Amino acid sequence: MNKYITDVLEELYRKNDKQPEFIQAATEVLLSLEPVIDRHPEYRDTALLERITEPERVIIFRVPWIDDHNNVRVNRGYRVQFNSAIGPYKGGLRFHSSVNLSIMKFLGFEQIFKNSLTGTNIGGAKGGADFDPKGKSEFEAMRFCHSFMSELFRHIGADSDVPAGDIGVGSREIGYLFGYYKKLANEHSGVLTGRNLTYGGSYVRMEATGYGLIFLLREMLKANGIDLKGKNVVISGSGNVAIYAHEKATQFGAKVIAMSDSDGYVYDKDGIDLALVKKLKETERKRISEYLNYHPNAVYGAGCKNIWNIPCDIALPCATQNELDFEAAKTLHKNGCVAVAEGANMPCTVEAVAYFEENGIHYAPGKAANAGGVATSALEMAQASQRMFWSFEEVEKKLEQIMVNIFKSIDKAARDYGAPGNYQMGANIAGFLRVAEAMMSQGIV
Repeated sequence: MNKYITDVLEELYRKNDKQPEFIQAATEVLLSLEPVIDRHPEYRDTALLERITEPERVIIFRVPWIDDHNNVRVNRGYRVQFNSAIGPYKGGLRFHSSVNLSIMKFLGFEQIFKNSLTGTNIGGAKGGADFDPKGKSEFEAMRFCHSFMSELFRHIGADSDVPAGDIGVGSREIGYLFGYYKKLANEHSGVLTGRNLTYGGSYVRMEATGYGLIFLLREMLKANGIDLKGKNVVISGSGNVAIYAHEKATQFGAKVIAMSDSDGYVYDKDGIDLALVKKLKETERKRISEYLNYHPNAVYGAGCKNIWNIPCDIALPCATQNELDFEAAKTLHKNGCVAVAEGANMPCTVEAVAYFEENGIHYAPGKAANAGGVATSALEMAQASQRMFWSFEEVEKKLEQIMVNIFKSIDKAARDYGAPGNYQMGANIAGFLRVAEAMMSQGIV
């Protein structure tokens, strides 16, 4: 192991020992960069790894708000502005009870390389709050978003930091956040992406991450002589990413046989009824178990992790971090799975990824495979800055080309650094090199 990387990791563990998610993400990236560091001793001379693993700015603030019973509630808000070497900070806002500094740093760090891979000029950031909008009334959600933005607005801008949505931050929350930003800043600019089409949003934004996942999966399979058509696919989750991954995979001739939510999973050997899942999840906001009321021949299983026990050709983890572990990886392999592509952020454990590599399962890491969302956010930023509005077909075509280019870049990087087919290493190296070159050009800042 390169001594510089070892030294950086030791110091990182010492300083962030209570931040397991961030440590996991940073370790995974740095370990894969050994051949790069061996070729570029100048990175050590300028402490580049120390700088890229330390956020440029961490903002933590209180968010007081009043619920519908006139009780004063207080949550904690975050914005981790990690790296702006190649462009303004870009990354989603997550509202969920699990949000803490470690998760924000992990997501912000991953965002650096994900954004770099898109080829657009956006840096890495992440933010959010330990507030769960589920079950909150419209007025409670609005009051919280207004309070959150009353602090965040002073740290963001169309040319400095452009947040987007994430878990718990959908079109409702984006609308409330943008409306209050507009009032406070007295400007109508592209400072938030994921906006409604009526006030500056973009087509394909809802579909982007799921569509992008399948575009990249198709390229990875094609490069390895495999056709997506006719393959059985298991997708964890039933939110936007999972739903639109299902939609695009089906368009390419695959059959999705299972989906899940946080309670359990549904298996339908005839193929999951996507229109029904959309109705249950997007319109009625019901649990996936309700699927059996319409398709009694389907099978419901409690415990969302058990979805990986279903035999399939392709697995797409699209729910949350570390949902697919070593045992699940072994089960997938035993059942004939040939490829895994991540629709969520870091959904596969370190042990699972190592098992994929050792056993010939083609693996596409999230920083490449789920970059479609932020890529389309960048396209939304471009439209906003030019006061333009592209059609659905135009945006989808641009997204497809970005995902094709991402696969080409990670495939090339893996080959150039002696690890053909290792797309995790390729993604880390390709994303890192672009940011590293920018940081070196800008001096010690």
